[in-house]
Amino acid sequence: MLKFTKMHGLGNDYIYINGFEEQIDNPGDLSIKISDRHFGIGSDGIVLILPSQTCDFRMRMFNNDGSEAEMCGNASRCVAKYVYDFGLTKKEEITLETLAGVKVLKMQVVEGKVDRVTVNMGQPILNTKDIPAVFPKDRVVDEAIEVEGEEYRITCVSMGNPHAITFIDDVENFDVHGIGLKIENHKMFPRRINTEFAQIVDRNTIKMRVWERGSGETLACGTGASATLVASVLNDLTERKAKLILLGGDLEIEWNEADNNVYMTGPATTVFQGEIEI
Repeated sequence: MLKFTKMHGLGNDYIYINGFEEQIDNPGDLSIKISDRHFGIGSDGIVLILPSQTCDFRMRMFNNDGSEAEMCGNASRCVAKYVYDFGLTKKEEITLETLAGVKVLKMQVVEGKVDRVTVNMGQPILNTKDIPAVFPKDRVVDEAIEVEGEEYRITCVSMGNPHAITFIDDVENFDVHGIGLKIENHKMFPRRINTEFAQIVDRNTIKMRVWERGSGETLACGTGASATLVASVLNDLTERKAKLILLGGDLEIEWNEADNNVYMTGPATTVFQGEIEI
């Protein structure tokens, strides 16, 4: 039997497994099996909370198609809540090892439980080769891409994982599923890409929807919201701090001019705990 905890950050839900106690040999296969919303627990994927030789904790995450992702902002907030609420640490600030580098997580504790978490998402990566994207210029900022005969203007940002952001007029009625899947698998992106569809409300507010590679549309994405804020600043559409309105709720994102880091603040929620036969 496998013990697990279901958690979500603004509806971006994952199954969290305590790797200090549980041994998982095939996490990709396990993610496919238990993430299924009809035959499993149901989630956008699984997150393993593991020991680290360099940080307080290490996180590995797998999408519901079994592919491993570098980083997830919503998941990292939930990791912070998990390790504090379940007594793995007494610290209110921890370091987290991810495939996208070390992240610093600061917790806001209310009545002994973590309520909100601020994550230092690090500096955005804008160099085309490092995203990676196949494009002749050093940066992809407001550049045209053709999808099914239609032109979309995109800006590419990596927050440890790759994102393509396109600004549209009506995010609620846009075909995120159809276009998101096509951009994800576009030949321009050798490792596929996450796609954000963003609508500027004003210079301090953005509405957005997210197509995550390997998972499809999700209710929220912390790295995607961070990348969207950076893209909006690069295109002079917003200030460096804004509220990002996602389907699952709101995130506060700031691209700090002094240190060039992006800071994300939002909630983390525990849904339930259980055991499953694997």
